[in-house]
Amino acid sequence: MMKADRQDQARRIHSSLPVVDGHNDLPWAIRTRAAGSLDVANPATRLVGYHTDIDRLLAGGVGAQFWSVYVPAWSEQPFVETLQQADLVKRMVAENPDQLASAYTAADVRRVRDEGRIACLLGAEGGHSIEDSLENLRALYEVGVRYMTLTHSKTLSWADSATDEARHGGLTAFGRDVVREMNRLGMMVDISHVSVATMRDALNTSTAPLIASHSSCYALAPHPRNIPDHVLERVADNGGVVMVNFYPPFVMPELAARSIDLLEEAHRLMAELGDEAAVEDAIAGRWDDIEDTGDVARVVDHIEHVAQVAGIDHVGVGSDFDGVDVLPAGLEDVSCYPNITVELLQRGWDEYDIRKVLGDNMLRVMEGVEALSR
Repeated sequence: MMKADRQDQARRIHSSLPVVDGHNDLPWAIRTRAAGSLDVANPATRLVGYHTDIDRLLAGGVGAQFWSVYVPAWSEQPFVETLQQADLVKRMVAENPDQLASAYTAADVRRVRDEGRIACLLGAEGGHSIEDSLENLRALYEVGVRYMTLTHSKTLSWADSATDEARHGGLTAFGRDVVREMNRLGMMVDISHVSVATMRDALNTSTAPLIASHSSCYALAPHPRNIPDHVLERVADNGGVVMVNFYPPFVMPELAARSIDLLEEAHRLMAELGDEAAVEDAIAGRWDDIEDTGDVARVVDHIEHVAQVAGIDHVGVGSDFDGVDVLPAGLEDVSCYPNITVELLQRGWDEYDIRKVLGDNMLRVMEGVEALSR
């Protein structure tokens, strides 16, 4: 098959498939760069300097986007601020009703896609958002949050992070209660950002399929944010899905090593300065000299690795667009998802399995979580 034929086939697939992306940080980018104002940064317009807007989502065949309602782990009022981020997404949907619609279930996603619109879902990035309260967890579910990443960059009072000092050996008793309550509600448990021990405890506790909303493979890029093979095998047993991240330090081993060095420097500076914002300023621009950020093929290597270790039913995509400062060639923004499809076609993947990776696997997990909750 000629490359032009593969591109035509990819466009046809994307015209009918709801690409389900597990993680996009546009709401936080709008909050920090436009003070949360949709008058300043409305995705109905071309958002120069961002990775995401509506026209490019449509060009990429995105049918469902999990918007991260992220707030930093050092926020003084993370629960309130997470609600504010959820409100920002709801305002974004309300101002663009012809292209966007809120969704809460897999059935909603399919209905919205059939209407030619993009289904907008919410994911909370970090258990700090609930402030150690199951009542707050239930409140997040009520406003539409359908997954929660158990930790972000910091270890919590009830769960160890992958990028901070481990204090609990995984989940505490309360952390396991959080997982069980998420199962009861029908909120997906997300093991991106957590330590391997926390991954293990989440898998031991959850009776519903879980996800890694934006993580790649430790075997290919040994970064603590990535998923080791023995966990990939257990995710398969659990019926879950690992959604591959596009961020080059999580994709390329040479950049993973550099990222770990930078992480260690950040921890040293935090001990010295005691101010997260000051630390961020101090390490800003450390990726500016990178000449090789990889390409689509390097990301697809991770997709294939998950498929080989866990099975084709257990891999998806979780880009991290608008939450990262560098991206691979060919995946510069949300219009580029068909490039993944072209690469998979070139490697001999059939359309049925490609559809699983780009959306069907995540919808199956959503249905499983919903069914268990009912």
